[in-house]
Amino acid sequence: MKKIVLFALCSFGLLISCSKDADVSSPESNTNLMAGNRLTTGASARDFLSNDTFDRLLIEIDYVTGFAPTAGAIANFEEFLRARTHKEIIEFTYSAVSSPNEDSLSLDEVVELEKENRDEYNNGSTLAIHIYFADAPAESDDESEGLVTLGAVYRNTSMVIYESTIKDMAGSSTAVSTEEVETATILHEFGHLFGLVNLSTESVNDHEDTETENHCNVDGCLMRAELQFGASLLKQMEKNTSKGLATIPDLDAECLLDLQKYGGR
Repeated sequence: MKKIVLFALCSFGLLISCSKDADVSSPESNTNLMAGNRLTTGASARDFLSNDTFDRLLIEIDYVTGFAPTAGAIANFEEFLRARTHKEIIEFTYSAVSSPNEDSLSLDEVVELEKENRDEYNNGSTLAIHIYFADAPAESDDESEGLVTLGAVYRNTSMVIYESTIKDMAGSSTAVSTEEVETATILHEFGHLFGLVNLSTESVNDHEDTETENHCNVDGCLMRAELQFGASLLKQMEKNTSKGLATIPDLDAECLLDLQKYGGR
């Protein structure tokens, strides 16, 4: 498993990190249905972006009761997908699931929770995605070092959002809402499912951060690893808000070129 730090949250002594590619090489016996959803992160970039194989997205959201995403974040997420992919049919399903009653979750435990709860897999022209909203923080969080994880992708169609951590972080700010932190996290992680940056894909032009792989080196980009430059995601969002600018970072021109290369907009 690779651990990659995304942003330093200097305002509150926190860091955000994202993870990819847990040890998920032991699928159940009925693998025919699931095989297309058991690939490496970024492997389905063209499937997400173009209509060559799949023309419909089905996004399954499983959340621990009390930790559902905000309606606004999901609306922002759908808008992002419609803007960057050619999919005209995008559907969401929601299921409240019981808490695993853990103080923290390892990524391997998240994989097991997906096995227990996931219902939707690729079927015909439908590409299925699973997102789990957790009520516990990541096991890799290190409070003594100020390291926390907001979200992670670990397969080609699998994502976890550490909703309890997001709520705590948003609660520390008077200018940035839970919806905005959720949105930034979901969009960043989905950027990795799109193959950004050089993640089972190849960039049109070289713009990968030389210090933190699979992240962008262009200032202000949604896919940038801010830690390497001493910046703070939350601080930047608050700064944008104070200036009347869009609070949530967007993809830069280089990342958009990469998406277009693999069939996106």
